[in-house]
Amino acid sequence: MSYISKLIKSTEKTGSIICMGIDPVCEHLPDMEGTVEARIAFFFKALFSEMIKRKVIPGAFKPNLGFFATLDRPRENTFDGSRVLSKILVMLDEMFPDIPVILDYKRGDIARSSENYAKEGFVTWGCDSVTVSPWMGSDSVRPFFKEAALHNGGVYLLNRTSNPGGKEFQNVALGENGQPLFKRVAEKIVQWAGEYSGTGAVVGATSLDELEEITAYFSGREIPLLIPGVGSQGGSVSDVMVILKKTDYTVPLVRINVSSGITHPWAKSGNRIPENWKQLCVDNLEKLNDETGSFV
Repeated sequence: MSYISKLIKSTEKTGSIICMGIDPVCEHLPDMEGTVEARIAFFFKALFSEMIKRKVIPGAFKPNLGFFATLDRPRENTFDGSRVLSKILVMLDEMFPDIPVILDYKRGDIARSSENYAKEGFVTWGCDSVTVSPWMGSDSVRPFFKEAALHNGGVYLLNRTSNPGGKEFQNVALGENGQPLFKRVAEKIVQWAGEYSGTGAVVGATSLDELEEITAYFSGREIPLLIPGVGSQGGSVSDVMVILKKTDYTVPLVRINVSSGITHPWAKSGNRIPENWKQLCVDNLEKLNDETGSFV
């Protein structure tokens, strides 16, 4: 099954275009004895089980590799982060076999190095799609497309990111016509999508003017969108949905990412993890699914 087909079928199955970010933060986990690996594994297994019990499922999952890599201590021969990421990926395969898993690692290097990074995402970790930085150009990103094609996978290229500093480079005007850099990247994404199915874009929910311009430009093309920035970064699901409707975007190809708002919503207020944490997490996911479901 192609990545495009997997996105559409998972939307049909779940009724969701929400992507659940998996970014474990140890201080926001339930209090329990054991290693970091054991605590994270317990948390996500319990949460996934509650989601299945209530039949509230997201349209994708997105583990961020940095949150796991920082838990490893290779020179001390401890690999808590890598082991627990492996366990979570196995859980996702077994519990949600039809739901895409996006590895957020934002790789991109000279061609030979990119070949290795591409294998890291699709072979080492066995994910359905990956996030990639396009700033080093075609020879840097093509190895990801080629590896993705071997695995019916997808590649999301950073187009207009959700962080405040994104505008420092991505909105810089180019040439005599003053076209912003993010628009030039969007043009290349369209070109690459014509060559490689499953080529998508990362466009933040925090920059609505740019989101509207990019979605209008992509509309009518099979370009998956990954939209971060909702929740703690200030983006709004309702604002995103208004723009998708206005630009007539193919909604089943969109995944709106929410991380802490699902997995540890109590952190924003500084509260300790509540006893009903599983219910609270799934309630938040259900609200997001309801908010977007009428558009699916």
